Amino acid sequence: MSPFAHITGWGMTIPERVLTNHEISKMVDTTDEWIRERTGIRERRIASEDQTTASLAVEAALKALRVANLSPSELNLIIVSTSSPEHIFPATASLVQDAIGATHAGAFDLLAACTGFIYALDLAAQSIRSGSINNALVIGSETLSRFTNWNDRTTCILFGDGAGAFVLQSSEEPGGILSAVLRSDGSGGDLLSLPAGGSRHPASLDTIHKGMHFIHMNGREVYRFATRVMAQATREATEKAGLKIEDLALIIPHQANRRIIEAAARSLEIPLERCVINIDRYGNTSTASIPIATIEAVESGCLKRGDRVVFVGFGGGLTWGAVTVQWSGPILPKRKVYPKSYQIWVKIRSHVRRLIRTIEGIIWGSNFPEG
Repeated sequence: MSPFAHITGWGMTIPERVLTNHEISKMVDTTDEWIRERTGIRERRIASEDQTTASLAVEAALKALRVANLSPSELNLIIVSTSSPEHIFPATASLVQDAIGATHAGAFDLLAACTGFIYALDLAAQSIRSGSINNALVIGSETLSRFTNWNDRTTCILFGDGAGAFVLQSSEEPGGILSAVLRSDGSGGDLLSLPAGGSRHPASLDTIHKGMHFIHMNGREVYRFATRVMAQATREATEKAGLKIEDLALIIPHQANRRIIEAAARSLEIPLERCVINIDRYGNTSTASIPIATIEAVESGCLKRGDRVVFVGFGGGLTWGAVTVQWSGPILPKRKVYPKSYQIWVKIRSHVRRLIRTIEGIIWGSNFPEG
């Protein structure tokens, strides 16, 4: 019998800097009332100069590992889902792997825009169910403020920064990730995009002058797409798990727009109270929005062990998907898994690894001189 993939740890990190609608109204032609009526957003968090997608991910990851009572060295896989990676390469996940001392883990980034955390959860769960790994770390981390055009009132009101992480572990006990639905329609890829910086439009003076390194969005079309697929994906994932909508304790949607969530609730014929909503305080944090909303539901007592819940999201690509979960919690006994001495060792290890590579390079070069 295949093992089950349980969510056993969780952690989130949000920047301290709060950017309110009132502050944005001084930057572009908009008002607090207009933003709240159309999006449900009151404020969002903005990363400081010394915070990056990787640093936010590391903080969230360590919190999740502590909840799971799992040492970083016990991880087999790290997936960082992000729309704002540290670099095109190396992978942000590799930077996280080094920073937390996950010496036995493979690591890669996953790009499926705001749906990325759903995709990453399913990939990690399938790896566990196949028996190839036992422990995985899935992180959604974003610094979308770095890619926001603060002169564009249609997009600058929407996005915020933050990170959320889940630890997934193998267990013979039924539960955990029950089903997943992943979908994509690339014909709508131009509706939500960051056009430049890749191989099609490498960075140049022209791409900079045209603002092609900022987020571009056709808001009307994305809204129409999202209101259709959110409820559809929720139904599909629920049915795939052998459940009915009424069996769900909560639905935790991607936090892009309150009106989209309200439309999905109406379509599913459920009260809005069964949907977790925190977009008013964080805005759209893309891949981080579902784990952040989930963690707040856990901490407030709304999501408890044994509850069945659906995570559902949509994003650029176009992509959308949903995951049905029976909520678990830690399966290992409480233990001190990340003492201060380990943190010091991780930093020393990283420096030593760089030194060893330098020495190996010198030796290799002396044995094989150029020419």
